[in-house]
Amino acid sequence: MRNPETPSPFDAPPPLAPLRVIVADDNPVVRAGLTALLSGRPGITVVAEAADGREAYEAARTRRPDVILLDVRMPGVDGLSALPHLVRLAPVLMLTYSRESEIVQEALRLGAGGYLVHGEFTPDQLVTAIRDVKEGKAHLTATAAGALLTRLRAEGAARDAAANASTTSTALAGKPTSPEPLSRMQPPVAQSRYQLSTREAEIMDLIASGMSNQQIAAACFISEKTVKNHINSIFAKLHSTSRAEATAKWLGTTPGSPRGRQ
Repeated sequence: MRNPETPSPFDAPPPLAPLRVIVADDNPVVRAGLTALLSGRPGITVVAEAADGREAYEAARTRRPDVILLDVRMPGVDGLSALPHLVRLAPVLMLTYSRESEIVQEALRLGAGGYLVHGEFTPDQLVTAIRDVKEGKAHLTATAAGALLTRLRAEGAARDAAANASTTSTALAGKPTSPEPLSRMQPPVAQSRYQLSTREAEIMDLIASGMSNQQIAAACFISEKTVKNHINSIFAKLHSTSRAEATAKWLGTTPGSPRGRQ
C-alpha cells in the first residue's frame, strides 16, 4: 500500500513559484499599468515599484526579484547609470520609450538581457520576454534589433577600412598585393545577387555575425521555427548546405561567390 505522503508519478507537479518582478519607471501611470497587467498573469507577481535607478537598486537588494523591468530616462539615477549595479542582483529587461541606437547598444553592452520599446510588443510578448530573460534568453523588439544590426555593420565597416588601409600601405611599400578587394561585399549587393528578401538578408547578416538560431529569433522577435524556415530558404538561394558555406558566399570569400569571380 502506497504511503500517502509519497508522491505518485501520476500526481500533478507542484506549481512553480511565481516570478518576482520589479517595475522601475518614473511615470506613475506606466508603473501602475505594468503592475496591473503583470499582476493579472499567472506565474508573475510584482514585488516592488521604483521611480528611478536608486529606488530600483534598493528594492532589488531587499526584495530579491527574478527580473527587473527598467526604464532608461528617469530623474535622479537614470536607467543606464543603475544598470551595471542592477545586473549583479537580477536579470534586467529594458522597457522604455527610448529608441536611439546608441542607447540600445549601450544598454546591451552594460548587461541588459533584453530591450523592449513601448508600442512594439503585445502583453503576451512582454510576459514571454520576462520569462525568457529570467532563463538567459535575449529579447529585442524591432528597434533594438535594428540597433544591433547597425552596430554589427559598423564594426564590419571598421574592419574593412583597417584591411584596406593595410593593403594600401603594403602596395606603397612596393610589395605584391592580392588582386581581390579585401573588404567584404556590401549586404545590399549580395542581397540582390542572391535574390534574398529583406528579412532573409537581415537573418543572413546575423548568421554571418555568429549568432545562433535562438539569438536570431530574439533579435528579430520571431520564433526559432520561423528562423529555421528562413535559413532553409537562404541556404537554397545561396546553394549552401552549412552556415559556414553560406557565410563565406555571403561575405564573398569563396571562389564560387560573386565577389570571388570579380
